[in-house]
Amino acid sequence: MAERSQTAPEAGSDMGNDDAIGGNVSKYVVLPTGYCGQPKKGHLIFDACFESGNLGRVDQVSEFEFDLFIRPDTCNPRFRVWFNFTVENVKESQRVIFNIVNFSKTKSLYRDGMAPMVKSTSRPKWQRLPPKNVYYYRCPDHRKNYVMSFAFCFDREEDIYQFAYCYPYTYTRFQHYLDSLQKRNMDYFFREQLGQSVQQRQLDLLTITSPDNLREGAEQKVVFITGRVHPGETPSSFVCQGIIDFLISQHPIARVLREHLVFKIAPMLNPDGVYLGNYRCSLMGFDLNRHWLDPSPWAHPTLHGVKQLIIQMYNDPKTSLEFYIDIHAHSTMMNGFMYGNIFEDEERFQRQAVFPKLLCQNAEDFSYSSTSFNRDAVKAGTGRRFLGGLLDHTSYCYTLEVSFYSYTIGGTTAAVPYTEEAYMKLGRNVARTFLDYYRLNPMVEKVAIPMPRLRKGKPPSYKHSLLRGPASNHPNGKGDKKSSVNHKDPSNSF
Repeated sequence: MAERSQTAPEAGSDMGNDDAIGGNVSKYVVLPTGYCGQPKKGHLIFDACFESGNLGRVDQVSEFEFDLFIRPDTCNPRFRVWFNFTVENVKESQRVIFNIVNFSKTKSLYRDGMAPMVKSTSRPKWQRLPPKNVYYYRCPDHRKNYVMSFAFCFDREEDIYQFAYCYPYTYTRFQHYLDSLQKRNMDYFFREQLGQSVQQRQLDLLTITSPDNLREGAEQKVVFITGRVHPGETPSSFVCQGIIDFLISQHPIARVLREHLVFKIAPMLNPDGVYLGNYRCSLMGFDLNRHWLDPSPWAHPTLHGVKQLIIQMYNDPKTSLEFYIDIHAHSTMMNGFMYGNIFEDEERFQRQAVFPKLLCQNAEDFSYSSTSFNRDAVKAGTGRRFLGGLLDHTSYCYTLEVSFYSYTIGGTTAAVPYTEEAYMKLGRNVARTFLDYYRLNPMVEKVAIPMPRLRKGKPPSYKHSLLRGPASNHPNGKGDKKSSVNHKDPSNSF
């Protein structure tokens, strides 16, 4: 392994320059200054060369203190937030202070009690560190950057310890989850490959609905849901899984929803970024959620595939694309909340507020007071803004945000940290809210105890058809329901 300086960087020196970070550390052994020979117990070994790993560099400040540098997103030095790394070769009762020194954001939930996640070989369930062991401050030794320091005591010598910004949810975990659902052979669950990422990972599209809704000529009310366009926003995947788990369940509400609606879900729009351990960007350094206006088939293939499908569905007079919800995680705010669009039509604007108001009644962690409607220029290339300008007045487009850290209940100020299960519960509550929105509650009582059926019917319409040829970036306006749409560039319609 190449020699690396183990001395503390001087204030104002270039030791903290991110240009020195080219990739993840790989089984990097930190040896005391002047030490020669084999590493001993307590000479820590850092590693981030694994799926969704991120740690670019380690500098030893003293025997017990280490400066850790986040590796920037691939091909984009602007984003440094997500970290995920392991530490091994520890000594029992060894106490350390880790300083994450190069966050790209100044505002952070670390100011409000958020703490990193930790697990170890013998304790594989992720836990949050005690907030009293975490400090977030502006550091003069690192160009006055904001630094997050946390103290930790290793207690089991044989364990490998793993630390992360939030609960990881990898591409491999996602594939295993979908494989397990597919093996159940449910007649109302379809999985197809809508396309591939730049590195040839799958863009999965799920269709969850009663087979009757997929028969030739059937009219469809479609709810389209996407997630993980920003790869480091891992809570998005847990919320998405909560939605999916509920919709495929035998719960009476789920059965009614499947009878009346078609759910199209693309849970991982940026599989390369997820795999690589990026926070916001794709392999090539693109923030995909700013490229909806004109996604490139070669630079943004997953976004291009989803947009083609949405436009194809929009142009089908038998299909009513009623909702688009893009799921994200937020690094500075508490609770779940939504962003919506601003419309000149006051009635449309008011109707758009109905779903988040209903969700607020169903989910104790969802805040309507934090929900906002905007037309910020910087958000023009997002899915919410682009589709809000494209789709007609009966369609509603939202970004669903959920805090990386916590939520508050019933007007109290006490923060309740999110768990994996709490994120999935929010997803279940999102799904349930469609029952209230469509006023289908009376139908639930009529649902008999079901007998699971095996899939017999053909796969859903639109299967791969969008891949057969180029699709226009603008709808053709066919069908009466499209007549009210302005077909000029949607980015200019606000």
